[in-house]
Amino acid sequence: MTSPALDVLGIGNAIVDVLTRADDAFLAAHDMAKGSMTLIDAAAAERIYAAMGPGVESSGGSAGNTCAVAAALGARVGYLGKVADDALGTVFAHDIRAAGVRFPSAPLVGGAPTARCLILVTPDAQRTMNTFLGACVHFGPEDVNEAEVASAAITYMEGYLFDPPAAQAAFRKAAKVAHGAGRQVSLTLSDPFCVGRHRAAFRDLVRNEVDILFANEAELLSLYETDDFAMALAAVREEVGLAAVTRSEKGSVVVAGETTLEVAAVPTKVVDTTGAGDAYAAGFLASHALGRPLGECGRWGSVAAAEAISHFGARPQTDLKALVAA
Repeated sequence: MTSPALDVLGIGNAIVDVLTRADDAFLAAHDMAKGSMTLIDAAAAERIYAAMGPGVESSGGSAGNTCAVAAALGARVGYLGKVADDALGTVFAHDIRAAGVRFPSAPLVGGAPTARCLILVTPDAQRTMNTFLGACVHFGPEDVNEAEVASAAITYMEGYLFDPPAAQAAFRKAAKVAHGAGRQVSLTLSDPFCVGRHRAAFRDLVRNEVDILFANEAELLSLYETDDFAMALAAVREEVGLAAVTRSEKGSVVVAGETTLEVAAVPTKVVDTTGAGDAYAAGFLASHALGRPLGECGRWGSVAAAEAISHFGARPQTDLKALVAA
């Protein structure tokens, strides 16, 4: 087995995030449930975009955010995701490469436009997301770059992408290639509603293909259909070699074999919760790539998550290397 050229290779929904501030009246006028993520069609995407105030556009999506934050921490990172050959696709490709992430995926030509997530952040720091998936749903097994997967120490897969059958096949192909090359596979569950829609398939993937699992408490409870957190931890311990479960202000719990570590959250002023879980996974994986102890991996995750929620937008605005070294 050769030494990996990449520490982390992300696979996920390649989405351009458009963030803007909004008040509760705007959400009510557009029939949005605060704090939710809603899938919308092209017409709704155009209507909401036109009504939004000035915003910030950047490459996004859950795994895209994780990859950008991991790169900011010094990890060697790549990303696979489907954008269209259009203006927003160009925005995505330029932005993620500028963040230090290798992006070799070819754009979709003549099909659906590039996906975008319209994120409204209210004064209480809650983010309400309206997502048009567009070209994302066309990611399939043929988009899994086997050389890239084989070159990465960890292939990190985003649960939000798990909906289309072709994407599920892509996940399994990527896992097979990664394990065939002696590498590890990581999955983030992304959302309890994703888990609920495909619980059996997620359980099978977690049990048979995943080495490192990321989830928040609600996602883990949904995966194992229980309200008992201790029971869910016991279940995931039996199925995955390493799992990191975030619990908002309670910090996170890391389990590996018989080991259980509770990691404190890093106190900060909450401005925008967009990307908190993505940043946690980035910090954890960047530290893990350096061979650091699991408690330190969790601490890096907490530091990265705290930085992410301390400002508007999911991308770092502070020197993360300095923060984790402090």
